[in-house]
Amino acid sequence: MAPNATVEATGVLNELDAETIDGGLAKDVTPLKRAEKRKIKLVWRNVIAFGYLHLAAVYGAFLMLTSARLYTIAFAFVLYVVSGLGITAGAHRLWAHRSYKAKLPLRIILAVFNTIAFQDCALHWARDHRVHHKYSETDADPHNATRGFFFSHIGWLLCRKHPEVIAKGKQLDIADLEADPVLRFQRKHYMILMPLACFVLPTITPVYFWNETWTNAWFVATLFRWTFILNVTWLVNSAAHKWGDKPYDK
Repeated sequence: MAPNATVEATGVLNELDAETIDGGLAKDVTPLKRAEKRKIKLVWRNVIAFGYLHLAAVYGAFLMLTSARLYTIAFAFVLYVVSGLGITAGAHRLWAHRSYKAKLPLRIILAVFNTIAFQDCALHWARDHRVHHKYSETDADPHNATRGFFFSHIGWLLCRKHPEVIAKGKQLDIADLEADPVLRFQRKHYMILMPLACFVLPTITPVYFWNETWTNAWFVATLFRWTFILNVTWLVNSAAHKWGDKPYDK
């Protein structure tokens, strides 16, 4: 915790925070207020980039069904799986929630998988996810679900962050993340490693090893695959928060 910072918990962050047998808090302390009304400042670079990305993914889906080689489709699926592990087993369960411990070789593998996924470096992903849990569905939540399905799915990436997101993020204690040499290395070299892992190698590999066309390699193995894993991840923020509340027995 940063000096002189106070945080009112709104949910379980790490496994040891749980107070009940089912892994929750003894009472619901999540604020139920709706988001503050404010003028959204669009980041047009992101709007254009994500617009192109999704149009390219639609074209990639068409190519996947009509002309891409089976090797390319299988390769895209493998990249989708390892990307998912980089987010779920890596940035989410290991680094954001500290749900388990991992030795150096596994942390390196998960960091590689996480870099292929390209959803920001794992340290920043875990930090923002901790903010999301501590201030869920408030203005400090990066993808505040009370702003609507579209905002919590992708809209939060198309506009400037709410000031509360930045303020509360600076108050979080992420010393455990900054102490991990694997995360420090990934963050330091991310702008070199990420383009290679997410874009360059997934495009070159099908062309070089099984004579795929550059068009199919780029639109299927790279852009369709990346768009798909992005939207699967985003559905946790949007669909799960809109329809995910269910009562469970012990």
